[in-house]
Amino acid sequence: MSEFSAEWLALREPADAAARSERLLQTVAARFALETNLTVLDVGAGTGSNARYLAERLHPQQQWLLVDHDPSLLIEASQRLRAWGEARGLSVSRDEGAWRVEGEGLAVTFATRLADLADMSSSSELFLDRRLVTASALLDLVSAPWLESLASACRQAGATALFALTYDGRIHCSPEEPGDDEVRQLVNEHQRGDKGFGPALGPTACTVAAECFGALGYSVEREASDWHLEPDAGELQRQLIEGWSRAAVQMDPGRAAFIREWTDRRLAHVLEGHSRLVVGHEDLAVWLPGG
Repeated sequence: MSEFSAEWLALREPADAAARSERLLQTVAARFALETNLTVLDVGAGTGSNARYLAERLHPQQQWLLVDHDPSLLIEASQRLRAWGEARGLSVSRDEGAWRVEGEGLAVTFATRLADLADMSSSSELFLDRRLVTASALLDLVSAPWLESLASACRQAGATALFALTYDGRIHCSPEEPGDDEVRQLVNEHQRGDKGFGPALGPTACTVAAECFGALGYSVEREASDWHLEPDAGELQRQLIEGWSRAAVQMDPGRAAFIREWTDRRLAHVLEGHSRLVVGHEDLAVWLPGG
């Protein structure tokens, strides 16, 4: 399974928050307006950025289960959720292994669970009694059979789902440089490699997800949630460019010198303070009509 450091997840969190579809979030939130207690499953939760973003924007009474395969990320998630509550002046307490965050108009519990997400057949119990299933920056990493299993588990639970920030293969760099298109194509080939869930869907993930859920009777809506990275996001741009470079070389080692030259030119733009990147993502919301 692909590894994502806590440092990388923290670096991308502001860009994620700025990119997400507010319209789809409101569509999902409205479905739970009359709920007395909203139960949420966060798949591939990482350090909990998805939970921290959504908790203040959903029904005021919530019970979260954050699931990931990496114990260090779940420890970090627990610490950041506590700090998140305290920073807002909310009451934060530990109760039966979960954090409880309470304040005016908000009462949320956050529990974490270590699980092998690559094996969906052993994870079906996680979906029981969950009204909302959510994930962020996950679907482009998984295979078609895994995604079909996810959709089936949601359907069996009768759950609504909200999937944010699925990479869709679009990258635009400004100022433009020779090699931009070639590197993008190589990166997109790399995205289809096995990330621990079988051959990844990469840029086609949102379309495949929409088809999987639609075939099970779900209503489906999707909307762009692109990163728009300005010159002040220099460190995030630098790490993206270097990551794209490594991926491109892996896919075409014979072009390593060309890719290195491209990388040097792109990083020079970042250093000089006039680099802008657009990275294409989509958000996806699905729900059962009348559910």
